[in-house]
Amino acid sequence: MRKSLLFFFIVIIPSVILAQSIKGGLIAGANVSQVDGDECIGYHKMGLNVGALAIVPFAKDFSFSIETLFDQKGSYQRPQYYDSLDGEYKLILNYVDIPVLFHYTDKDIISVGAGFSWGRLVQFKEWQNDTRVNWSDTVSPYKKNDVDVILDLQFKLIKGLYFDFRYAYSVAKIRSREFHNITKTWSRDQYNNVLAFRLIYVFKDKPTPKKSKTTTINKS
Repeated sequence: MRKSLLFFFIVIIPSVILAQSIKGGLIAGANVSQVDGDECIGYHKMGLNVGALAIVPFAKDFSFSIETLFDQKGSYQRPQYYDSLDGEYKLILNYVDIPVLFHYTDKDIISVGAGFSWGRLVQFKEWQNDTRVNWSDTVSPYKKNDVDVILDLQFKLIKGLYFDFRYAYSVAKIRSREFHNITKTWSRDQYNNVLAFRLIYVFKDKPTPKKSKTTTINKS
């Protein structure tokens, strides 16, 4: 009986309290991305960043979150020349990502976070000089798994609605590729490099705190 009561107070009650404090939310936004090491410079590839999240507070002003995302990354370069080898390049990398982050929130308005994300590549498409590169279904130049380090900044707009800016970068290479020109051949490792701009709606969120009004007393 004592063991049952001890289990109830140590495990069951904290679990119920924690479950009641968990908040869920929806995410909708866009990525601008590049792939470092592909010889195409600039965040020119647009993609979706959509999904859902759960937020778990564990101390005053601190929480951690876990997300499930459909995350489109890749690279794009406009045509560079006026011939059949025009230098155009496009790469689409579609991932299912699961980011886990720790957050610090100041006055329930601004939140900064950091963490990691594991991603599974579900589809990729590649074009070179406006021609689709045909890869075998069984052979892929890109690794199936991608682990990113993440930095995150959120601003509360109104109750339940947040604007989120995120930077993510691959911890390990996603591909090694050889390049050729008339005089030489070289190889470079490639990494995802992503900026995300998102709106997050949180269910059961607290109202935005109001600024306290101060009164002044005039002394005659």
